[in-house]
Formats: sequence, structure tokens, C-alpha cells
Amino acid sequence: MAALVQRQDSGRPALFKEKISLPQIEPHQSLVKISHAAQNPTDVQSLDRNAFGDGTVLGCDFVGTVESVGKDVTRVAKGDVIAGLVWGGEYTAKEITVKYTNVMQARSKDSVRTVNIPSPTNASASSVPLAAATAWLAFFSKDCLNIDRNHAKQTILIWGGSSSVGLYAIQIAALHNITVIATCSPRTFDLLNDHGATHVFDYSDPDIVTKIKDVASGLTYVFDTIGNEKSSATASQAIKESGGSLCTVRPGKAHCENVAQRVRVTDVLVWTAFLKEHRYGDFHWPAHKEDHELASELFEKLPGWLESGTIRPNPTRIRKGLDTVVEGFQEYRDGHISAYKIVYEV
Repeated sequence: MAALVQRQDSGRPALFKEKISLPQIEPHQSLVKISHAAQNPTDVQSLDRNAFGDGTVLGCDFVGTVESVGKDVTRVAKGDVIAGLVWGGEYTAKEITVKYTNVMQARSKDSVRTVNIPSPTNASASSVPLAAATAWLAFFSKDCLNIDRNHAKQTILIWGGSSSVGLYAIQIAALHNITVIATCSPRTFDLLNDHGATHVFDYSDPDIVTKIKDVASGLTYVFDTIGNEKSSATASQAIKESGGSLCTVRPGKAHCENVAQRVRVTDVLVWTAFLKEHRYGDFHWPAHKEDHELASELFEKLPGWLESGTIRPNPTRIRKGLDTVVEGFQEYRDGHISAYKIVYEV
């Protein structure tokens, strides 16, 4: 089996293709042959920052076919096509089989979350797990926005609506009758409207805060799917004067120093969906039972939503083979990715 492994190249982290042996599965595991893997910003950021060190195999989202199952596995069967989510940075080349070929039984102390895939193609389905789960937790986790799904007439501002997470966030909000205000570049206005956004604004418009307040003077919730130096600070200004909540995708609430003081700031990390602790640099996230159960609810509902078209996967651009990953990473660094997901056919 071929894998891209992080190694040092002239003192800098780089990716090298290496051969790795397949493992013997354990009773709670399944062997999955991967067909597609989706690229996420965290993959590139982890490499560039040398976050996990030499020998790491990066990557989070995948789709593949179950080839065999352990005796304790009940949620998947041989021949199933499943989408999965892992934090690849936690595994070295010696453990790669845990990442992409051994899929643990869900609802246990797992490192993998999976969903059976109905009608979408394998390529588009690989865009689902990380981004959809991130949006879901940002909305409904008690440690994030903690939106009451039973409360009528909620409104949310999704900053970066054309991002992968943003497109799922719009759909999840619309599914729960939450009015969506979203920002993006003008070329993707129609895409966001088509996914369920009620109001769409150009994020670079100098009058954007005023325009948002004109349509939502009592705004309480903001989800920043970008998390750069300006996004959270600007978005927070649209929240009503009595206060509200903002959730950012940046771990450690990075770039939130200039957020309006009336705003409660939280961050979302999809890995709290796994019933195990996670560490990244100085950050530590203990096992989170409530987020695990919340994510389990999502993954149980996703097959039906995908089948009915209630939730649509991201638009994708396919790259053939692992040899194209370096180019795909550079495409992200250059800021050229907008309103589509890079997916590698492996």
C-alpha cells in the first residue's frame, strides 16, 4: 500500500511516497480499500507548521469499500461503501493502517467516524465527514454556539459561506429552519442562495456590517468558517448590542483578539466528536461524551439526508493519484480554492 509520509527535506517538512504493509485487523476493526481522499486546510497547515513531526501521515476525509470486518463490528459489512473521518496527524507511517485501512467500530472509544454512503459519488462523498461534523458541532455543541433546535425564528451569520464547512453549515441551518445570512465573494452568491442562504453579502464590502444589521438587527449567532486576522473581528460587529456568541474554526480562538467585547467567543474542533483525548502542541482536548453523542446523531442521519438530497456534498475537483497532492497543497497556499473541494482519486 502506498502512502504519503512526512519527512524532512533540507530541514523542511515535505511529503514522500512510501510503501507500507497492510495489517491484520482486530475484532473491532474493518479493512477498507480507499478510493478517494478529500483535502482539508488542516492537512496543509499541519505540514507547513510541522505540527506532528517526522513520519506522520496526514489526511482526514476518505471514502472506500469495506473488504473485511472484525467479529465485533456491526455497523458496516463487507462491500459497504463508507465515508470516514480521522485525524491523520495523530498517526505515523507505522500506524497508517489505523488511519486509512482499519476503521474502528463507531460509538466506542474510536478514532474513526464513518457513514454509509447512498447515492452520491465517492468523490463528492469524501467531502462530507469533517466539514459537516464541524458545522454540526459549531451549531449545537454546548461548548460552541449551543443553538436551541426547538426555538423558532433563529438567525445566524455564516462568515465564509462558500467554504466547505460553510456550505454544510448553510444546509444544516436551513434544515433546522434557521435563517441564514452568509458572506462570500460575489461570484458565489448564487451557489449560497441555492444551498439555503436567505441573505448573501460580499465579505469585502466596507459597509457589510451595516448591511447585515439592516436585515438582522437582533443577530445573536455568528459562525466564522474562515478564522483569519479580520473575519471574526468584523463579523462580531454585526451582533446585537446586548451581546451574542461567535464560534470560530480556529483552535485556541486564534485571531479573536479584536472581537467585540459584548460577544462570547468559542471555537469548534471536530475531534471532540471522538470519545478520546486529543493533543496538539500546547492544546489538550479531553474526551467529550456529549460531543461524541451529538456527532453520532449526525452520522446516523447523514445517509438519509444524502439520499434525499437534503444535504448535498461539496462541488469537487478531482486530482488523480498521490503524486498530485503536492500540487493540491500549493493550490491551497496560493489561495486559489473557492467553492470547491480538492479530492484525490487514489
